[in-house]
Parts: sequence; C-alpha cells; structure tokens
Amino acid sequence: MAKALPFITPAHEVVVEINHDPWLVWYQPDEWQEKLAEIVRGSLSYVQWNFESEVSILLTDEEQSRQLNHAYRGEDSPTNVLSFPAFTPEELRLLGKQQPSLILGDIVLSLETVLKESKDQNKPFLNHLMHLTVHGTLHLLGYDHQLDAQAEQMESIEVSVLSSLGVANPYQ
Repeated sequence: MAKALPFITPAHEVVVEINHDPWLVWYQPDEWQEKLAEIVRGSLSYVQWNFESEVSILLTDEEQSRQLNHAYRGEDSPTNVLSFPAFTPEELRLLGKQQPSLILGDIVLSLETVLKESKDQNKPFLNHLMHLTVHGTLHLLGYDHQLDAQAEQMESIEVSVLSSLGVANPYQ
C-alpha cells in the first residue's frame, strides 16, 4: 500500500516594523509579529496561495499614512490601510510558477485611523485591525473592490478568513 505524502504548507514570512510606540500598548514587537503573521498566513492559505512568499507590515501613525497616501495615491489624508503590491496579478500568476519565493509587497496600518474607525463603527480595535490586515493581504494578491462583483468576492473571502480567526463578519 502506498504511503500518503503529507501536504506541505509553503513558508510565508511576515516582517513587522513598528515605528510608532503607541502600538506597543497592545502587544510587544514579537507578539505583533506573531499575531500579524497568523492573519497573513491565514489569508494566503484561504485563497490557496501555494508559493513561498514574504509580506512586510508597517505599523505607523496617521501622519506617515497621510504622507504615503498622498505620495502614492494622490490623496492628502490618512487612511486605515495601504497596500503596495510588488507585482500585478498577471505577473504573480507567471512568477509564482517560476520563482521559488516571492516578495508580495508591503502593508501599512495607521494606528489613529484604525482606532477612530473602530470606535465610530463600534467594533473592537483588534478585530478591525485583523480585518484590515486581511484586506491588505488580499490587495497584495491582486484582489480589488472597484467593481461590485470584485467587492463581493473580496468581502466574502475576508468574512471567511476572519471567521476562521474567531472574528465576526465586519460587514454586519
């Protein structure tokens, strides 16, 4: 009888940088590293991203978020999450089959903006942050929400990933 080979999950490295000390109210750097890595890996696993990859996450303040949003999106205001994909969706499909490991891109999260939104939406801060991390990760893979069908697909994935992490549907 043939022995079944175990499924090998690809390695997904997540690098977290904290340049705004108030983030440390919730977790220490190694704890943030562990928490955010779990969220990113859960997102990649859910969409069956089967290639080794790296994601960088910057935990920053509202001012740096505003500066980056202005420089890269032309919006002179802070935002909750920014994603900077390293590749287009087409490039990812091609490269994923050719490269042993890919840098997917960067995610930037703004503390003050996420806090304000979580308060305004009456959601626990960490749940909202988890949602935005999933959202940012999906953007790195080429998911978008410009069209209704795209938004529905992206939201459905977000809800499923968050549910697997014990977080309620953020759209209800």
